[in-house]
Amino acid sequence: MNARAQSRHGRQGHEADQTARQFDIVLSDGFVLTEYAALTDALRIANRVSAQAQFSWTCRSAKGGTVTSLSGASVETQPFAQKSDADYLFVLGNSDQDSPSLSLGHVIDRYTNRNIQVFLLSEAASRYIKERGPKSAHLTTHWENSAVLKERTGLFDADNALASEDGQVVTCAGMGATLDVVLSVIGRHVSSAVLMTVANVFLHERIRDFGTRQPFGGTAGTATGDKVLDRAIEIMQDNIEEPLSVAEITKRLGLSSRSLERRFQSRLGTTPNTYYREMRLARANNLLLNTAMSVREIGLACGFSGGFSVLYKSFFGVTPLQMRRTRQPLQSREKE
Repeated sequence: MNARAQSRHGRQGHEADQTARQFDIVLSDGFVLTEYAALTDALRIANRVSAQAQFSWTCRSAKGGTVTSLSGASVETQPFAQKSDADYLFVLGNSDQDSPSLSLGHVIDRYTNRNIQVFLLSEAASRYIKERGPKSAHLTTHWENSAVLKERTGLFDADNALASEDGQVVTCAGMGATLDVVLSVIGRHVSSAVLMTVANVFLHERIRDFGTRQPFGGTAGTATGDKVLDRAIEIMQDNIEEPLSVAEITKRLGLSSRSLERRFQSRLGTTPNTYYREMRLARANNLLLNTAMSVREIGLACGFSGGFSVLYKSFFGVTPLQMRRTRQPLQSREKE
């Protein structure tokens, strides 16, 4: 079933069964198809498993009409409702957390004033966090967006949970975690057996709760299968701006440098130094493409006190300034 058909199916289900839980889904051009598919397919499969229309959905945008994802998939939408009868509102992210289409404070208020719970995913969460200012310290967005917000404002330091509740508003990491969030919502209205079956259809082993830390972006383990290696990577993540030597890391871990090297080689096929350097370069690339920081500032923020441009070019094949000039084409491909 294509995206347009799914959208129609959601509305028809609602018309056929007025007891169905209604989801309004807000899309803007460049929306993340992963998030849309996770949300609508989970609702569709829950209806199939339940053998009745338990859930329905309506896709909405500021003006209505066709909205297109980054990958080119199109969805027909209806304009925002003045008085929605939805039970839940989900606002999907896109590749640009500065997009004016994500500034939806007045829309969010319409829903929360009617006691409707609002879920903001990835960049939509980032925009809400930015507009909330210092009050947003406990909120969540995708870890990439957290890094950008922290560098821009110096105020935001997310806990990197999959989702965080702020009254009627839930900010979420989005991307693959969207499935965990929507399954949690579905679980409020179906039996445990139905929920388990829906998760099994997705081959989803465990529904992660909202407090679960984001993989790699959070401060929890990185699931390498080796707790000591996980801890080593945590230490590296916590010391990006002022990198530690391998000797300092092994001292904290209480093992030898040779032992740590064997673990990195066995599990990840690389050395601790190479892994650490590539982690910092990846962070630098994210800042380069998503902030107005100078190349020098980015180098310092990622622990490169000198020779950053040369090292960057040796790894990515272009200079930082050349990469920055390609920012828009890269953004059109990210999260696909």
